[in-house]
Amino acid sequence: MSETSTRSRGLGRRSTPKDGPRATFSQLLPYIFEQKGVIVAVVVLSVLGAAASLAQPLLVSSLITQVQAGDDLGNLVTVLVALVVIAALISGYQHYLLQRTGESVVLASRKRLIARMLHLPIAQFDSRRTGDLVSRVGSDTTLLRAVLTQGLVDSVGGVLLFVGALIAMLVIDPVLLGATVLVIAISIVVVVLLSGRIREASHVTQSKVGELASGVERSISAVRTVRASNATDREIATVEQHAVGAYEAGVKVARISALVVPVAGIALQVSLLVVLGLGGYRVASGEIEIGNLVAFIMLLFMLIAPLGSAFGALTSVNSALGALGRIQEIIDLPTESQNDRDLAPLAVIIGAANDAVLPDAPAIEFRDVRFSYPATSVIVEPSEAPAVTLNPLVELDELSQTGSLEAVTDVVADAGADAPAIQRPAVLGGVSFSAPRGKRTALVGPSGAGKSTILALIERFYDPTGGEVRLGGLDIRSLDRHDLRAQIGYVEQDAPVLAGSIRDNLVLSAPDATDEQCVAVLGAVNLLDVLDRDPAGLSAEVGENGVMLSGGERQRLAIGRALLSESPILLLDESTSSLDGVNEQKMRAAIDAVAEDRTLIVIAHRLSTVVDSDQIVVLDHGRVIGTGTHSELVESTPLYRDLAKHQLLV
Repeated sequence: MSETSTRSRGLGRRSTPKDGPRATFSQLLPYIFEQKGVIVAVVVLSVLGAAASLAQPLLVSSLITQVQAGDDLGNLVTVLVALVVIAALISGYQHYLLQRTGESVVLASRKRLIARMLHLPIAQFDSRRTGDLVSRVGSDTTLLRAVLTQGLVDSVGGVLLFVGALIAMLVIDPVLLGATVLVIAISIVVVVLLSGRIREASHVTQSKVGELASGVERSISAVRTVRASNATDREIATVEQHAVGAYEAGVKVARISALVVPVAGIALQVSLLVVLGLGGYRVASGEIEIGNLVAFIMLLFMLIAPLGSAFGALTSVNSALGALGRIQEIIDLPTESQNDRDLAPLAVIIGAANDAVLPDAPAIEFRDVRFSYPATSVIVEPSEAPAVTLNPLVELDELSQTGSLEAVTDVVADAGADAPAIQRPAVLGGVSFSAPRGKRTALVGPSGAGKSTILALIERFYDPTGGEVRLGGLDIRSLDRHDLRAQIGYVEQDAPVLAGSIRDNLVLSAPDATDEQCVAVLGAVNLLDVLDRDPAGLSAEVGENGVMLSGGERQRLAIGRALLSESPILLLDESTSSLDGVNEQKMRAAIDAVAEDRTLIVIAHRLSTVVDSDQIVVLDHGRVIGTGTHSELVESTPLYRDLAKHQLLV
């Protein structure tokens, strides 16, 4: 049986997994036991509170008996009032401790989830919606609070009160207790039968909330495109559909919970009627005294109240388990470094030859590297038939150039229940080249040739599916990722800017950089005018995704960030594509100035920016088809010659 999803760029919208694993109660316990010190204090308070509460009906019974007999009440009234006040104070302080502990559990779970989430392999972010991940950190973790504030720990005192009330009622009148227990047993059976459905419905609700968050994030992040396309109303309708889905799932939880909540009230009313009827008869017949009946009725309320808390606890715990399943789904995912083994000791320095571990080795070397993106687009049950291939992350222009788009359409249309597994084709099909130390290597070729993928492999966002990527003569899979990335400055194609200040963005990879260094690098990338137009200077906010900056300014800021890191290797992916001619020339001069002792690997569609490179590598359909200088490639490589002609460089 086949299962399809469209988590692909260009082929459809990334989807959120709908049926994540459901958490078990044992998975919930570590979150609770992290606060064991406070929990012990709460349990002690619960014991004291239960004792103070249970003593009150007994005192009331004694008071009634003494009043009937005309005896002196003595200090009974004072003791009763003191017990009421003590029970109230204990209850208030216990509530505070539970609320604080609940917040601590939420904080711990959020820290754990954020730490795991930001260490996940890049492929996980390719296949998941950002809004859904944010929802897990926000709303899902919040439900864990109820486990303590309305759940397990709060039930400890309830259990003590329940057991104590049962014992006292047994002593007062076993017959009345038997009738009461029969009613309570029926209510417990009803709640247990409904609790499983609450957990399942809660999991669905949290998934729907995650979809809603994803839809809102999608619309807001592209709000300018939506407005320019006159698609605002359509986007509103789409997000509203997610909101309706979350509403309907929430109503289902409310419907099931509505069957649970009244059970305690019904049990109390029926029990009270039974006790009043049967108890009144037994008082009239002289079986028990009126004071004992009053005490029994008070104990009945104490018996039902914790029962209601227990029912609420079941609802809270099952809701939390539904949310915890979504949290655990992320926490159980391996981090990008989790499977790394036998890492080489500390960094290989790629600078001057005498600093390198292998001084004669090139800075970067690709040896017959093959790579395919993780398959996330179409998933089918395994079959013995040979697999066809589909790359979910390749761009549409690459698909159209390779003819794969039509093939994908045919494959998906023809796939049936017994269709073979649809996998992804090799984005790189045996790439080999080397980037010498301290030199500039340019990667050129048509869209979809695999240029950006090469930089992603150098950064170890992904690992090759075949062959080796070497840094200083060592396979980068043998190096610690943190040490590896500390040696590489990387400017992405879309030059992302983080919300925050200019300084925040500059020091992202150089946290110890001074303000003077930040200003100097801004001058190097011709960005000092950004400081001049805002009195906040380096503290000026750039807005969400750098919206307060132009495209060229964002690109220059990203380049400044890479330059400030002083990494021995610089990877520049279309780093001047958004710049005008004047700024491009200034940027090239700045890069030339800092590149004297650095290794540069540059991707460019405008050949004018790389014609003076020490080496140009020409790629097409994931393969190297030519390597050399500009003049050499014009003579030897037809594709490069055509690109140069179109750009009037020959």
